[in-house]
Amino acid sequence: MKRASRIYGPFIVIFMFVACAAVRAQTPVALINPVSVQPELPADAKVDQVLDALDVRGKTMKEFTAKVSLTEGDINFGDLKTSIGRVWFQKKGDDDGRIRVTFDKRKVGEYFRDEKVEYLLDNGLLIDRNYKKTNEDRRQVIKPGEKINLLKLGEGPFPLPIGQDKADVHREFDVQLIAPTRDEDKDLTGTIHLRLTPKPGTRFARRFSAIDIWVDRTTRFPAQIVTVAPDQSDQKTTKFTDVQINPAGGLKDSDFTLPPIDEKTWGIHTEKFHD
Repeated sequence: MKRASRIYGPFIVIFMFVACAAVRAQTPVALINPVSVQPELPADAKVDQVLDALDVRGKTMKEFTAKVSLTEGDINFGDLKTSIGRVWFQKKGDDDGRIRVTFDKRKVGEYFRDEKVEYLLDNGLLIDRNYKKTNEDRRQVIKPGEKINLLKLGEGPFPLPIGQDKADVHREFDVQLIAPTRDEDKDLTGTIHLRLTPKPGTRFARRFSAIDIWVDRTTRFPAQIVTVAPDQSDQKTTKFTDVQINPAGGLKDSDFTLPPIDEKTWGIHTEKFHD
């Protein structure tokens, strides 16, 4: 889909839920914090139990915020870089929403440095801001007046099965449970690992060789997502911690407002929507 492909790039993994600007129209569900009413997934949960839990999570999630890290690069050469920051997501209605991601630190090897970049998608406008380069790109990625479900398989730039019927997931992927290993990250304790392998000939098979998702048993929300390119070179790992789903008091407009910049000294590039 052309309109979704315009959002690919640095934002691809974050638009997971989450990345995450809209969830398809659905039967209304009470938006109380589901963590308190949904039972914890059992450690021996089956594939369809986990997919059903992710489906319910998407339908009961109005908004969330979390700490996020994105590691990407060529795994064959160990050329990996990690961006660290925070993500905010809010539904604005059926098939509409907004997301903001702020990275303020960068890790290369064992060294950290301050390096701030921000992304904001709202009303179809994607703002990509780099503070070090004093550069801002503004792209209309969705036709004015149209909506896009960034969580729906095939529409959003990241195929995360949140709020997706398990039949739709099985149609596009072979899904299997992966047993935890001894050297697995301690941050993934209490998660269930699913591997989604795109079926041959599908649109996802051209983009990924596999998508691995670690689902937190308590929050029923992904703790980590790993995507690997078809040629096994490029790998992206997104980790979410301190996840707050439907936080008390809710998110505000200010959470989706970027700070003002001096447009006289910054490089501003604007791109209108093109079919």
